[in-house]
Amino acid sequence: MRVVRVVVLVVALVVSIVAPASAGERLPKWEPAPTGVAAQFRGLSAVSGRVAWVSGTQGTVLRTVDGGRTWKSVGPPGTETLQFRDIEAFDATHAVVLSIGPGTDSRVYRTDDGGAHWRLSFQNTDAAAFYDCLAFFDPWRGLAMSDPVDGRFRVQATFDGGRSWRPVPDSGFPPALPGEAGFAASGQCLTTAGPSDAWLATGGGATARVLHSGDGGRHWTAAATPLPSSPSAGVFAVAFRTPGQGVAIGGDYANPAAPGPAVALTRDRGRTWHTPAQYPAGYRSGLAWRGGSVLAVGPGGSDYSPDGGRHWTSFDTGSFDSVDCAGTMCWASGAGGRVARLSR
Repeated sequence: MRVVRVVVLVVALVVSIVAPASAGERLPKWEPAPTGVAAQFRGLSAVSGRVAWVSGTQGTVLRTVDGGRTWKSVGPPGTETLQFRDIEAFDATHAVVLSIGPGTDSRVYRTDDGGAHWRLSFQNTDAAAFYDCLAFFDPWRGLAMSDPVDGRFRVQATFDGGRSWRPVPDSGFPPALPGEAGFAASGQCLTTAGPSDAWLATGGGATARVLHSGDGGRHWTAAATPLPSSPSAGVFAVAFRTPGQGVAIGGDYANPAAPGPAVALTRDRGRTWHTPAQYPAGYRSGLAWRGGSVLAVGPGGSDYSPDGGRHWTSFDTGSFDSVDCAGTMCWASGAGGRVARLSR
């Protein structure tokens, strides 16, 4: 689903949905890593504290290998009209990037030399399909998801690190709800944990749902979440610490100041979801685990949960679209070329 960037000026009273930091509590802090470009980076892949990749508008792909002090433009040539909404990097030299859009605009490219050369490994040919996100179980096996076609979500699978793709039979998917789709807001509407579990986040229909596969993407079941759902609302990102413990986050991008609830938690592989007593105020598009803590980002700011999503504290008011962690090293990216690294 195409996410339209909505600029909203909101003047509102601060509500106590997100608790203030307790005395002496040390909150995370973003350290800017200027990129020198103006692209909007919804795609982000953290490899380490030194290596990260970002992808975004105008066919832009950047890579840093020195902790964000310098960035190199390494995008595929001739892709200036594409929006790279998701990127998955395996190290400093190997990465896979996904462009979104109807028909042939949905593509996957792979590089094996740090972006010096790219190979087009998948190009959608179905005008009804629109690919949103991709995710990998390991450096070889991965999935890429499209909005529903003929009433069922469509997924491509790779077994060679994104060098080739083949469709997953749609008979393994439950029927999609009318209007249901994924949100290409942060590259996090599809995620994996462990060797065979995958989750797909949705909105747009009567219910915001999370679909789960326990067999590497061949068969899926759907579970309702308590998040709001509408053409502009639903689950925008889902992340799992283990195959059992996960967090879903989202809201309404057309009404980003809506108070929520925009977070749901699960401890049973996504079969059931519940809203915590406390949650971030407003729409959030990105989500990442940092050990047992959770980071959430969106146009309205960044939030931190030290206890797996049960309690949240706001720690930054700047706009980000995506967040990703490699161990305890975390990065965030967003509009206007904004990228930052979490301070230790």
